[in-house]
Amino acid sequence: MSGAIDLNDIKRRMDGAITAFKNDIASLRTGRASANVLDPVMVEAYGSRVPLNQVANVTVPEPRMLGVSVWDKSMVNAVDRGIREANLGLNPIIDGQNLRIPLPELNEERRKSLVKVAHDYAEKAKVAIRHVRRDGMDALKKAEKDGSMSQDDSRVQSDKVQKMTDETISDVDRLLAEKEKEIMQV
Repeated sequence: MSGAIDLNDIKRRMDGAITAFKNDIASLRTGRASANVLDPVMVEAYGSRVPLNQVANVTVPEPRMLGVSVWDKSMVNAVDRGIREANLGLNPIIDGQNLRIPLPELNEERRKSLVKVAHDYAEKAKVAIRHVRRDGMDALKKAEKDGSMSQDDSRVQSDKVQKMTDETISDVDRLLAEKEKEIMQV
């Protein structure tokens, strides 16, 4: 059977949407400290904005504390400012060339807003997956129309694409449910 579409490419693109979703929800803060919380932080360094991980090392010394070791002493205040401006609700304490960041207890309202953000991320991932599905289906219709694929082959392939889509979307739902449980856990 001559495949007009590359199912492996479709699978790769859907997996890419899952990976992006995992990265998005990893940055959401739960009750436990995670170095990923600071992933969105950008720091003004040497005339440009760079990710925090390019100027410092993030550690988790305690369950409710983050440690940031800034490599260049002159960058400590810029890192402090970057963390405060990232709107993560964190207040770093400067300690020489290091910053200690106590994580405040999450209240019910904050947990619910984090769950809402997780749902937004999930929706974004599902839209990306559906776009990949649509691209695959369009390619199949075109192949069938220009005669490079029989109607039966096209139907078999489109069933595979649909199955892949359903599985990938259920992966997103499963990951979202796990994250939601993790966020709401007191």
